[in-house]
Amino acid sequence: MNTSAPPIPSNGADTQRTTSSRVPRRTGKPEHMNGPLYRQANSNVVLVRRPKRKNEGAWKQLTRWFVDNQIGASFNLLALLFLAHGMPRARDYTSKYFTLSYYNPQSGKYGLGSADGYLILFYIVLFTGLRAAAMEYLLAPLAKSQGIAKRKDITRFSEQAWMAIYYTIFWPLGLSPSYTQSSSYLNLHELWTAWPDREVSGLMKAYMLAELAFYLQGIIVIHIEERRKDHWQMFIHHIVTCTLIYASYRYGHTRVGNLILVLMDVSDLILPIAKCLKYLRYNTLCDLMFGLFMISWFVARHVLYLMVCYSVWAHTPEIMPHGCFKGAKTNVTGPFEPPTDQGPLYLLEPLWDPEGLVCYNESVKWTFLSMLLFLEALTIIWFSMIIRVAIRVVSGAGADDTRSDDEGDAVEDEDEYTYEVAQPLEEEVGVDKIDLKNWERRTGVKRTEPTTTGVSFPGHSDRKELLGRIGCEKHVD
Repeated sequence: MNTSAPPIPSNGADTQRTTSSRVPRRTGKPEHMNGPLYRQANSNVVLVRRPKRKNEGAWKQLTRWFVDNQIGASFNLLALLFLAHGMPRARDYTSKYFTLSYYNPQSGKYGLGSADGYLILFYIVLFTGLRAAAMEYLLAPLAKSQGIAKRKDITRFSEQAWMAIYYTIFWPLGLSPSYTQSSSYLNLHELWTAWPDREVSGLMKAYMLAELAFYLQGIIVIHIEERRKDHWQMFIHHIVTCTLIYASYRYGHTRVGNLILVLMDVSDLILPIAKCLKYLRYNTLCDLMFGLFMISWFVARHVLYLMVCYSVWAHTPEIMPHGCFKGAKTNVTGPFEPPTDQGPLYLLEPLWDPEGLVCYNESVKWTFLSMLLFLEALTIIWFSMIIRVAIRVVSGAGADDTRSDDEGDAVEDEDEYTYEVAQPLEEEVGVDKIDLKNWERRTGVKRTEPTTTGVSFPGHSDRKELLGRIGCEKHVD
């Protein structure tokens, strides 16, 4: 399709010659265009293409600004942080943003506390900047070099490629030798021993906080960028996941929290790779990768994950001590009976007080188990959609994720752009409006008197003759 815009005529005569053969008849809706910003509607009107801005409030304008300035805003904040860290008096405050807090030299582990929020905030800003920069300067150019032309397809490819990069790093990190050599590796009973444990290793702490920051940043992304069909499912999924990560971290269940993240992340690693292959038109590889994704999803999220849920129900009452405990890791006292004057609010105390009451009883067990099962219900809904995709693959239609909106097959310009009449940049005035004397005063340039040639025509001055030759005689009396 020819994407070049028709030339804008310089005068009426040129317009009459070109519009009949080159400009389509004006209809109520402009033709689909992928590249041009202007089009000519008729002999007198030129239309300019602009993004639709229907009923935009202050919040919508703010989010659009943030989407357009993610890279600059993120890296400017990080630059200010590191510049401030160069000042000795500020280091006690700034170091909390990029170092692990609450180190205990006696045990070689790290405690928990409110200062962990600084590192989470640092991760959120860092992930935002890295994601936007990678999509803009690395992944989008890669997509274009591989023949992906539509803007929406380029955006989708970049998003999926970023997810693949993230999980390629963090899924192996969850399976690192420091975890696999622990007593809880392939042993569900050991997930619940040595509780309450209010200290964690440095690697576990950094991993859990980074994963929490990633899902918090995901909540921001799904609200400021274009919404998908499964927006609310993803929002609820992220909320439940963040709650589980934070609660397992503060309740001393980091081992089971790490295991659940590993089970979830394996399929989240394979699916973005399959989608990227689809955009690159490697359809056979895409279908094979999608098959691997289905197997990993079913095994990890509907077999192993349910085994963890079963362990919460069956093993925790046998292994974990009932009652409440209080104090730091080096001075934990208990068990105590749960307080009776606070109602169920005492169950929330570990979420803000790292040395407050942390309890295990039937209420705690069913609270965690209900959240885990709710997450499982969401994955079952998604798996039913995945089955529909598998049927498409078997029938020869190819793999296409039905959980999100149709990627790349929509006519984006018709939906996202509107056309307005282009306003002239200059105002047409008559020759008699030109004030040459005022121009001389402002510029200091003196006009030289024209020399006469001795040739004249009756009834015409030299000025009028000159204006006639350049086509301006209609303005002269």
